Amino acid sequence: MDPIRNPYAPGAGSQPPELAGRREVREAARIALERTRTGRPSKSILMVGLRGVGKTVLLDRIREDAEANGICVLRTEALENRSLPSTLAPQLRIVLLKLSRREAAKRLAQRALRGLAGFVGSLKVKYQDMEVGLDLDPEPGLADNGDLETDLQDLFEVVGHAAKADGSCVALFVDELQYVAEDELAALITALHRTSQRRLPVTMVGAGLPQVRGRMGKAKSYAERLFEFSEIGALSPEDATLAIAKPAKDEGVEIEAPALAAIVSQTKCYPYFLQEWGKHVWDTAERSPITNSSVEIASMQAVAHLDESFFRVRFDRLTPSERRYLRAMAHLGAGPHRSGDIAQALGRPVTSLAPTRGQLINKGMIWSPSHGDTAFTVPMFDEFMLRIMPDNE
Repeated sequence: MDPIRNPYAPGAGSQPPELAGRREVREAARIALERTRTGRPSKSILMVGLRGVGKTVLLDRIREDAEANGICVLRTEALENRSLPSTLAPQLRIVLLKLSRREAAKRLAQRALRGLAGFVGSLKVKYQDMEVGLDLDPEPGLADNGDLETDLQDLFEVVGHAAKADGSCVALFVDELQYVAEDELAALITALHRTSQRRLPVTMVGAGLPQVRGRMGKAKSYAERLFEFSEIGALSPEDATLAIAKPAKDEGVEIEAPALAAIVSQTKCYPYFLQEWGKHVWDTAERSPITNSSVEIASMQAVAHLDESFFRVRFDRLTPSERRYLRAMAHLGAGPHRSGDIAQALGRPVTSLAPTRGQLINKGMIWSPSHGDTAFTVPMFDEFMLRIMPDNE
């Protein structure tokens, strides 16, 4: 097949040619954003799920939908070694500059920019990674107390008033929320609570690994009532089939039913793996229709490529003790597993492994579905660990 015409798009956050099975989530987000814009009660949205289920893709598609409908959007990604205020401030500046060019919101947007100047100036000492150009002098007493929780509330409030004057809505799109420090997460939740209480059009659509739900509740007990949590998982077999078959058909290529069934089975319907298999199957096949024999060859290539990229990049971040912990998990199967069973497999007391388990959770490699349980955040990582550490050394 012509590799130039290959329609599949494996990659971090790459938009697939067919976003199958996510219509309900997109529609729920659209309704929530429109309700927020009109001052009606609505919850912020938080999408949670494992790696490879397409959270980032979905987040960006919802953002594109919102922007097309006139919503003021800002997009940021939480990083392990960078503060949330430092990633939000530059994006807020861009949004406020746009609002300041609109006559209805000009005065209030400029006040919000002065609030942003005070916010940045007061927190620069605490968050030394904050770098943002300031367009106006600070307004004394506005978001400049140096306390993140108080100042972010004040800042979101003046931003909300500017957006309301414009008849718009400011929507924060934040990816990888599990990396936000607990005090910063608490401040963000509190600020969104303030705008929700006052029916100001500021809201958030976020995405993160499954553990972020518990971290939100730990940061602020009322978080469960402030957010609509959407569980993003593997696709149904029907949607997985569509995600593979339709892009090929749009290029005039057919895939035989047994070949489609093999791809769906081997990828376990995870969107990222579907794209990876699709790419390799296309490049392997010589002509249409694509047969199961092409899938058999492509599957070996797809697994090898995943081992050297998607899986390996995570494995390389692990310490020797963390690798042994995950290898013991893999020996037990896909999971989830009881912490005691993992300790027994390692021949160690449960308490002695708590630091290692905590480090793996912080790195986003594992999570706890329920008390005492441990599961991989990366689908099929158990199979990879068995391949890369066959002797459990």
